[in-house]
Amino acid sequence: MKFTNKKVLVGVTGGIATYKSCSLVNALISQGAEVRVVMTDNAKKFVSAHTFQVLTNHPVYDDLWRPVDQNTVEHISLAHWPDVIVIAPATANTISKIALGMADNLLTTVILASLPKTKIVIAPAMNTNMWENPLVQKNIKVLQEMSKFIFVEPRSGVLACRDEGKGKIAENDDIIKILESAI
Repeated sequence: MKFTNKKVLVGVTGGIATYKSCSLVNALISQGAEVRVVMTDNAKKFVSAHTFQVLTNHPVYDDLWRPVDQNTVEHISLAHWPDVIVIAPATANTISKIALGMADNLLTTVILASLPKTKIVIAPAMNTNMWENPLVQKNIKVLQEMSKFIFVEPRSGVLACRDEGKGKIAENDDIIKILESAI
């Protein structure tokens, strides 16, 4: 199995593609990965934390101010735990926060506290106009200039909003290939 004894932290942000993170988590676990999930508040508006808890058989981390483990500084222990981090889907909001060094939720705090050697794979999903927005593209370029961040290009097609263009989250196989190369 490709991910045997590998620890993967999955960051889930809030967009219509959030539901696809469930199948990504399943695929990683079926390939031997030990998976933990960190969700933003907006992600929980699309898929419940309980779903990921059942899939991973571990608590879901979703609140900077209400740690699951009261005996640790949770954002630091989570940041030091994984072999690789993947954010799927990654919204324009979260990408921009990371590029600007903002840490206003558990996921962005974990990302900023992650070890220098830990690669962060980002699988964007958003409306085409958001994806092509010069501000979002500038923030993506800022992150791409650092070897720590690896982007998985979104796909083109009909989006949930019925617009057509680039912005669909990459297929799980494509995300997993990038994760393999990042470890």
